Amino acid sequence: MRHLLCLSLLVSTLAHAQPRDFAAPASTSAEALDRAIPALAREVMAVYQEQDTSTRLGHWFRLQLAAGDFGGAVASIQALRPLRETHAALKGTTFLQYEVHAKARLEQSTHGTPYAQALRAAFQQSFGTLDDLTALQATGMFRFDLERARGDLETAVEGARKSGRVALPQALELVRHYQVHRTYQALLAESAALWSEDDARRYVIEQDVRVPTPDGASVSAIVVRPRKATERLPTVMSFTIYANVFNRDEAMRSAAHGYVGVTANTRGKRNSPQEPVPFEHDGDDAIAVIDWVSRQPWSDGQVGMFGGSYEGFTQWSAAKRGHPALKTLMPSVPVAPGIDVPMQGNVFQNFFYKWPRYVTLDKGLADADYFDGARWDALDERWFTSGEPYRAMERLDGRPNPIFQRWLKHPTYDAYWRKMIPYREEFARIRIPVLTTTGYYDGCSLSAMYYLTEHLKYAKDADHTFVIGPYDHIGGQHVSSDELLGYRIDPAAQLDVEALRYQWMDHVLRKGPRPALLKDRINYQVMGANTWKHARDLASVSNDSLTLYLAPSPSGDTHLLTAQPPAPGTALRQRVDFKDRSEGGHYEPKKIIGTTVDARNGFTFVSEPLPAPVELSGLFSGRLDFISNKKDFDFSVVLYERTAKGEYFYLSYLLTRASHVGDRTRRRLLVPGKKQSLSFQSGRMTSRKLEAGSQVVIVLRINKHAQSQLNHGTGKDVSDESIADAKVPLDISWLGGSRVVLPLWREQPPGISPAPAP
Repeated sequence: MRHLLCLSLLVSTLAHAQPRDFAAPASTSAEALDRAIPALAREVMAVYQEQDTSTRLGHWFRLQLAAGDFGGAVASIQALRPLRETHAALKGTTFLQYEVHAKARLEQSTHGTPYAQALRAAFQQSFGTLDDLTALQATGMFRFDLERARGDLETAVEGARKSGRVALPQALELVRHYQVHRTYQALLAESAALWSEDDARRYVIEQDVRVPTPDGASVSAIVVRPRKATERLPTVMSFTIYANVFNRDEAMRSAAHGYVGVTANTRGKRNSPQEPVPFEHDGDDAIAVIDWVSRQPWSDGQVGMFGGSYEGFTQWSAAKRGHPALKTLMPSVPVAPGIDVPMQGNVFQNFFYKWPRYVTLDKGLADADYFDGARWDALDERWFTSGEPYRAMERLDGRPNPIFQRWLKHPTYDAYWRKMIPYREEFARIRIPVLTTTGYYDGCSLSAMYYLTEHLKYAKDADHTFVIGPYDHIGGQHVSSDELLGYRIDPAAQLDVEALRYQWMDHVLRKGPRPALLKDRINYQVMGANTWKHARDLASVSNDSLTLYLAPSPSGDTHLLTAQPPAPGTALRQRVDFKDRSEGGHYEPKKIIGTTVDARNGFTFVSEPLPAPVELSGLFSGRLDFISNKKDFDFSVVLYERTAKGEYFYLSYLLTRASHVGDRTRRRLLVPGKKQSLSFQSGRMTSRKLEAGSQVVIVLRINKHAQSQLNHGTGKDVSDESIADAKVPLDISWLGGSRVVLPLWREQPPGISPAPAP
């Protein structure tokens, strides 16, 4: 209270003080800054004034820390905290790391206690008294890039030195950079040991469990149990090939929620002695771990699985095999081998050439190799310009990649892929509750939709709940971001998948309430409408459709989407020369909102402006009528909204091989010179309130770039085709019956016809 009273009197006294400029530090050396910044902080405090209490205290505690007024800093932080608390789960922890540091420095300066000893006492009094879940979330305060902070500080100082003098705002920034760096410099040297002691007090942690498998191998697992638990508990488990520091964190997160947390790794990872192989053993091995868990004295016999990406695949792989103890799945942004990786629409993707090395070179992850973007881009370009077959990628790389070569031997969705995840009638046997989360801009939304549609196709009453919104691969499995690929998402779209995870587990494993968001089977956020909608199935997401025909423009490069089919005999002719390797890289759109579209090797089609707003929700589809001189080609269809402002809003995407449209398990080659049709569906859901005055835009392209296979159309295995097979260009006539069908939701009462389509 004394510090707060002094602070109040000081602010009142300074109300009439005038801001001025200050001398910049003369050097970036640690010694010089330790002299200059505390002096600068005291100068600023002598003149600083701010009417907004939260803003004032936010600057004031940093000034106090830099100036050495540690008791005052503690008081300021405690006064500021209630004003800044925005997340209920972290209530009482805002700036707690700075408070603990200030208390330790105060004890050190007052009584001569060594900093490490004083910090331990302050830590135990503050972080040590938090409940398990809050303490776990608070550990994020100590994940900090100290080197980056040092660089930021030096950059700020160098910027100030150029002018020699700094105004008040710049002075406050200098103090903030200094205070943050010096605080964490002290904290991080001691905090790992403190958190380790705190974890050991809260949990029983077994980091090197080896679970035997029926075929004589072993799987490495981490098991974390709440130390205070006295009864048998349900287990929440993930199974992943990504052996890293987050494995323990995820197991501990489950333990903090009152479960036994288990993270198991693909055989061959961590302390498993076998060689790691992606996908092939995970289903059986996950079942072995589930069986082992169910027989432990701390288990109540219930296991729920969760996780994103690869961990989504392992859940479906385990569910294919089944176990009485497996009670629920929560696959987020799940991978489906053979569906979306390493090939999409039966078109192999270069992204997955580098991935097997990443996960199999050692017991952890080969980060340096995998994240060497320049090297992989150079390899893509070298292969593309060489004209070599796709299968030659390994030779051009100069390093073995046997797993990728094995994949290339299975260009159709054959028995090799089908044994990994449920196939057809196998979905009908999965009767446990499933909650899938994904995003419109998640690279794996194709596979998430595949699991959903196949599950409901073969088990119409399946207990499968689906959540989708404007999220990417990260947001769809963790926490959404305010801005995604240039698009600021609606406030209603904010989603914490990690929090939803334990609401779901509580619902299934502890008979708790169903999470409030899950009002029906399909739960989707309508972009631009700031609302969630809910439907009993995918068919109910839309109640109308809009068919638009692809029609050539009389002039210009932009063609038309028309409500009426063009005149009989209308055709739009296209030639693609696969000998020309000048264009290099391309992939699906990198931004949600842009000012241009990429129509290389294709055409852009634009509709008339929409007369009124309309909701587009579901999977877009279409039919392409054409005559080709080749037996095959790969193509993409990209759907946009072009707003009245001229911006392109990316909505959905399709990439597929013509010979596999409608059947990924069998290749049906085209007949050159014959009129043919391909009916397609996107496989990627979208939902967006289209604005009045907007136009629908379709970009239809032949797939030709350095990031995926090149299909030359000979009918041979595409991986064996080379530039020698490109002597004759691909010639296609797109015929007037070609169309796209957009799924719409209109608010008209039943029996009233929708407004005329543009």
